Amino acid sequence: MSSVIRQRFRLSRRTLLKGLTLSKSAVAIGLPPLVSMFNSHGTAYAAGSPVDSRFVFWYNGNGIPERYWIPSETGPDFNLTPCLNPLARLRNDIHVITGLDNAAGRGGTHPDSTSGILTCMPFTGRGAGGSSLDYIVAGKIGNDSRFRSLQIGVTQESFGSSMQRNMTWATADRPLPCEEIPHKLFDRLFGVHDDGWVRRKRSILDTVREDAATLRKKLPKDDALRVDEHLTGVRDLERAISDLPESYQQRMSPPDFEGDMRDWPRVAKVQSDLLAYAFVTRQTRVASYMLTKCQGIARFPWLGYTAARHHDYTHRDGLAPGADGASGQRILRDICRWHVEEFAYLVAKLKATPEGAGNVLDNTLLLFVHEHAEANPHKNTNCPIILAGHAGRLKTGLHSRLNGTVAELYLALTNDVLGLNLESIGTSGSRRLSGITA
Repeated sequence: MSSVIRQRFRLSRRTLLKGLTLSKSAVAIGLPPLVSMFNSHGTAYAAGSPVDSRFVFWYNGNGIPERYWIPSETGPDFNLTPCLNPLARLRNDIHVITGLDNAAGRGGTHPDSTSGILTCMPFTGRGAGGSSLDYIVAGKIGNDSRFRSLQIGVTQESFGSSMQRNMTWATADRPLPCEEIPHKLFDRLFGVHDDGWVRRKRSILDTVREDAATLRKKLPKDDALRVDEHLTGVRDLERAISDLPESYQQRMSPPDFEGDMRDWPRVAKVQSDLLAYAFVTRQTRVASYMLTKCQGIARFPWLGYTAARHHDYTHRDGLAPGADGASGQRILRDICRWHVEEFAYLVAKLKATPEGAGNVLDNTLLLFVHEHAEANPHKNTNCPIILAGHAGRLKTGLHSRLNGTVAELYLALTNDVLGLNLESIGTSGSRRLSGITA
């Protein structure tokens, strides 16, 4: 921690800044973790309760190009591949895992594999085979939060069935849709119910200005500075959302929508910022993040790739119109590298946020999965997985090539990292992988 307060001002971790909007709808702005909320060592809240762990389940569809993703070396001295390069500054915060089998996804189709990777249960023909991992975790650690869990998405493309468009499943055939509209996710977190807030010149911070000024006078210098930085971040979020095209204020899913979402990277970062805010202010401990859909058909104009759709680039060795197979694989490499860039953005955001004696990433487990490994054959072995964070003594800074199933990894993560004491997950039985925690 930056300082130890000997004459401590005690502040509840549930303290909010509250105000009213012009339409008299309640606004609540959560506070970041402050020195005054923790004991003198920064190891627990002042009231004696431990620091909360968090969990993020991150999904990308359409698989990977193995040659550009999977490191040749194992252990701590592995070389980052082109797809993993965005994680270079975070290599001591991640654990790259390969070699595992998506056993429940052996039907081979995108819905089969997605049901397997999310629930470790076979696809029913209509939806997932059971509860998804994030829903299971939320049932154990999310009940004391404002939101039991958050389902966050980015792309609004409407192609495919419910299995292809949803990541979180409460039970078989019961999806919980992602919130893909930044305006609406903002309103959920801040309690704003006025659809016109982004068109006003006033900020929602105007409604809590007096409350914030009163609080600052009571806080030690470090905490007052942290509150100021936090409120500046909220204002930056407002500006980022209000700068998005008006079309992002409502769902866009016409039948002929081809996924040319030129603002997709901007939306992804705003959604990550909102997720980080929800974690930092303890509104939730569990979130799913669906960056791309199962069998997604988006194009990538910000990368210069519009000749074909995402799914097209993944097949026939990545063959796109006018390109040979090798060129197509390089295109898929660049697409997957962008996916990793967005994941790295969220990881870095959590790492940059102080909490107690460390930071939010120290108390978080992030799990990044694809439904397939090599994309063209819909390969369900050697699945590419990235773990990030330091919750529960998670091992980081290495690449491990393991034998077993994804379900066995999930059981190790839920029990050995998050301490949930589950008997099984999907097809895992009672076996769980070793070597995940220190």
